[in-house]
Amino acid sequence: MPENSAMAAFVAELPKVELHVHLVGSASPATVARLARRHPGSGVPTDLTELREFFTFRDFDHFLTVYWAVQSLITTSADIHDLVVGLAADLSAQRCRYAEVTVTPYNHVLDGLSGDALLEGLASGRNAAATEHGVDLAWCFDIPGEKGTTAGRETLIFALRNRPDGLVSFGLGGPEIGVGRALFEPFFTAAREAGLHSVPHAGETSGPATVWSAIHDLGAERIGHGTSSAADPALLAYLAEHRIPLEVCPTSNVRTRQVESVAAHPVRRLLDHGVLVTLNTDDPPMFGATLNGEYLTVAECLGLTRTELVALAGNAVRASFLQDTRKEALLAELASVG
Repeated sequence: MPENSAMAAFVAELPKVELHVHLVGSASPATVARLARRHPGSGVPTDLTELREFFTFRDFDHFLTVYWAVQSLITTSADIHDLVVGLAADLSAQRCRYAEVTVTPYNHVLDGLSGDALLEGLASGRNAAATEHGVDLAWCFDIPGEKGTTAGRETLIFALRNRPDGLVSFGLGGPEIGVGRALFEPFFTAAREAGLHSVPHAGETSGPATVWSAIHDLGAERIGHGTSSAADPALLAYLAEHRIPLEVCPTSNVRTRQVESVAAHPVRRLLDHGVLVTLNTDDPPMFGATLNGEYLTVAECLGLTRTELVALAGNAVRASFLQDTRKEALLAELASVG
């Protein structure tokens, strides 16, 4: 068997955890086309070939425009259920045992989905994910940062008032430039006091200062992306010393033009400085990414060994908000593969 084929087979067998995937961004092209046919005035193509062109992003702002267009198609609990189960099926096929999925309630409600319908779809989808696909799902409710403090307040209220099963964390997404992390400090403080973990995006489209702010102002326990941390030696040392994991999404960064290629991605520098790096897909079908593909591409482009890939998979387990007993079981399973 050629080495690349052998490595692909090895990656396919690794039990995995996904920590950075957006529910809306997880919709497969077939699902998006089906939803678009239900909403013919949405501007989202219904033809799969046209959808592939639609998902060719010019830059990060264009990606957000496309993402919001897909978001607008989701208007019923059945839509949410289908998204959740579709994601679980994709994860199960890649031996992903557990995922923490980012959901943006504020945007769904703005687009006409009632809070009750959202919660109903999440609950039924989560149950089906476990029973039909053997994948445990947890939720991160995140603030769409571009919508300001109103979105922050409403997201916090929705999260704490409803507190659905599986809700483990509180996040912040959307554009970073012009949307300071410190603006959302009161909401993160309240969420943390209520027992939710802090997992804001930072350092994806802006510099290391945004990561520092996420840590100091929002009490970040993990950082979404955080790739610009590589430009600040002091930040690298801090992340490594305090074991603050980064949810790295290499293909996403390439597709949104944040890095030139996976080979040019700072993940190697992050690892070399002892940072706890995890590999994730972000918005997989939109970016043509898979969890298996992230591991394989990083291995091939950066020359990682099988031992290093097992360590990366272990990082995701350790960085997750799973109970310790589940972590130990997954780490034992990983050790048997490695």
